[in-house]
Parts: sequence; C-alpha cells; structure tokens
Amino acid sequence: MLPERGEFASDHPLGCHRRRIGDRTVFDRLVQVLVFGCGYRKVADNACSATTIRTRRQEWIEAGVFERLELLVLEAYDRFIGLQLSDVPVDGCHSKAPCGGEVAGPSPVDRRKGGMKRSTATDAGGIPLGAVTAPGNRHDSPLLGPTLERLERIGPLPENVTVHLDAAYGTGKGTRTAAEYGLRAQVAVKGVAAPIQNTKRWPVERTNAWGNQFFKIARCTERRTEVIDAYLSLAHAIITLRRLIRRAWTLYRWDTRPRKRP
Repeated sequence: MLPERGEFASDHPLGCHRRRIGDRTVFDRLVQVLVFGCGYRKVADNACSATTIRTRRQEWIEAGVFERLELLVLEAYDRFIGLQLSDVPVDGCHSKAPCGGEVAGPSPVDRRKGGMKRSTATDAGGIPLGAVTAPGNRHDSPLLGPTLERLERIGPLPENVTVHLDAAYGTGKGTRTAAEYGLRAQVAVKGVAAPIQNTKRWPVERTNAWGNQFFKIARCTERRTEVIDAYLSLAHAIITLRRLIRRAWTLYRWDTRPRKRP
C-alpha cells in the first residue's frame, strides 16, 4: 500500500542524507497517538521525531492509505466471516473537540463547549461500514444522507436492506432519505419503550462506544477534517480486525491458533 522508497533520499543535492525512518516505526507512533490521544511530541523519541510523524501522516493521507486500509480489513472480514447487510443501524455520537477546527462546534450535550459529532453506519453485528464527521451542533437528520453514501464503498448491497434509526431522524424525513438510496427505514417512535424498538439498533451504539476507547477520537485535538477522518478510518480498521480475530477463533482452526479466545 505504501510507495517504495530508498534508504536515503535520492534528490538530496549532496547525494546523501540521514536514513529514512521506517514506515513501521512511524505507523506504531500513529497508533499510539490514536489510542492514547497524546500529542506527537509525547510519543517522539530518538528513533522518530514529531515532525517525521506529522510529515509521514500527511503523505499517507494524500495517498489514501488510511481509507484503503479500512476497506482492506472490511474485505477480509466479509471473506472470512461475512458482513450482515440486511440490517444497517445508523446513529450519531458526540465527542469533545477542545481545540476547535473544521468539524468543531458548540456541543448541545456538553454546555456548548467545543464538540464533534460523527454519524456511523454498521452492519447488524456492529462492524463499522462508514462514518462522517460534523460539528457538534449539527442535527442527526442532515447527516443521514452522507452516511448512507459511504456504503457505496463496499459494493452493491443486497435487496431489502433496512436502515434502523432513532426518533431524532424523524419518521418522515428519515424514511424519505433512506428511500433516495433504495433502502427501507425503520424509525423509532417517541412514547414506545426503548427495549422494544432497540433490538436492531444497539450494535451501532456499541460500536460508537468502541470508537470512544480511542482517546484521539473521544477528545479530538486535530483541527483539519482530513486528519480526523484518517484517524477515524484507522480506528474502524482496528475495531474490525479485532472482531475478525475473535470470530475466526470460533469458526476456524489453524496451527498457531491461541488456546484461549482473544
């Protein structure tokens, strides 16, 4: 997925330069930033500087590496386990954005402090299929269309796919938006007990909780949308890979299979 590069910079005027830091080293630092939510200087050391981490991160964003990695893991999960695409729950989730930026706005659930909202679609088992980010004061219903557009990345959907939504999307508007993409919608109605209506919708809420375990997303300090989306794709790839390993332990046998389910 990454372009091949020599050990030294070929365009250096003197024909020599310090050795290029390995991609694996930089990727390990990016995962640390994603998990711990710390600054780049906190994970930098003698092996890799903060400037190198930022520069390599931007190179990979421009090359589309993070989204390709997310789709690669999704394809592997679909091949070994199988995506359950008959039911697609969609829901929004608020997180903090104290540094402002392109997708930051006053959060209605945090005393109008800087916040970010991400609208996520998953399969029936909670595997993230795609997400969009927006300021914290954006309503859920305008984000439904862009979220459903992300499903086009995984190819044609089966017939009679049902999108499960909560009452915030509105019965009429949510149904019309889903119909524009050839999907049916089942929207929760106010006044009906939540356990009765939440049978098919809880996986996306669990996936949003998994996403909040990555502190770079739960308390986002990045300001540019492309960087935030890159970290979100990386988080979804890790979530999907974890589920793949856990499900494969039950369904398959191999020589190096752990004795206990991970």
